[in-house]
Amino acid sequence: MGLFDRLFAARGGNTNSGNVPAQPKKEAETFFLDADASSSMGNVEFMRRSNTIRRTFPGTVDSPGNKEMVAEVASMEAKLEKMSEGLGGQTSQQESINLTGGIPKPVKKTFAQTMSQAELDQRMKGTAFGVNVPGGTAAIKKEKEQVQAESQAQPQISQQLTGKAGAIDPFKQMVRDLNS
Repeated sequence: MGLFDRLFAARGGNTNSGNVPAQPKKEAETFFLDADASSSMGNVEFMRRSNTIRRTFPGTVDSPGNKEMVAEVASMEAKLEKMSEGLGGQTSQQESINLTGGIPKPVKKTFAQTMSQAELDQRMKGTAFGVNVPGGTAAIKKEKEQVQAESQAQPQISQQLTGKAGAIDPFKQMVRDLNS
């Protein structure tokens, strides 16, 4: 039985099914290769050689003229030899002069204060006088004078008592005032 014979024979240590004796292994001679010959990286001399790469770029509006970058590249390292001003990876820092001499500015402390209605109206108008107004500042002065004259001539609104809750008479009166 071929299947069972192989299984039991492997456990017993007898792997040869025939009467052929096992041949003894030959003793191999030991030898050593140098590092270049034993590597499987290909042409090692080609990889060790360093190449000089020169790239040129056109100038921009900010920095006109041709730009150049020269780099020496080997398999394990790269070194930038020359780079023109105005190329991307290069930044030139401009020195700023500190006029205060290290003395910090005093902090301006502000606190919330109530403001009058007139000041609020002035701030809401803004600070640009006469912008997009026909006639300029003269027209604005004339409008202010008219508003002051109307405010002095306008009678004060008096509270009127309503007869019933939900009556619309006060609204009718307001519409009459607006139309007149």
